[in-house]
Amino acid sequence: MFDKPYDQQVVLWKEFRKQLETSDDPINDCIKFYSQAPYTSIHTDPYDNTMWPTPWELLNENQYCNFCIILGICYTLQLTERFKDSNFEIHIDVEKATKETVYLLYVEGKVIGLGDEWVKQDDLNDSFYPEKIYQMPKLN
Repeated sequence: MFDKPYDQQVVLWKEFRKQLETSDDPINDCIKFYSQAPYTSIHTDPYDNTMWPTPWELLNENQYCNFCIILGICYTLQLTERFKDSNFEIHIDVEKATKETVYLLYVEGKVIGLGDEWVKQDDLNDSFYPEKIYQMPKLN
């Protein structure tokens, strides 16, 4: 999808979101989907949510740093019927041992951003400390 022109991306993204409605594991499907996105090292300032791209700006810009991947997953899930009423949080955390900054998405007791699959929030240990937490507004 990511190698297509913007208007085709919009159509393909909508079709993908429709598939998530009946998926056995829509969150992992979303993680796999965004693993195909064109990667860039830094694109968006995660600490200034007033500058974050909208879902359609993100598609149009088509440049995905680690943070934009989390943002894209969040927007994709939010724009499904299945998750439209869910609460989403984006966390900017620091791993205690390595001091590495990680961007995590929390939804329905699941955490996205710690590898190729989601993990249960209850399975996280105290190896991270939060720098910033954003409650994501509902999308229509």
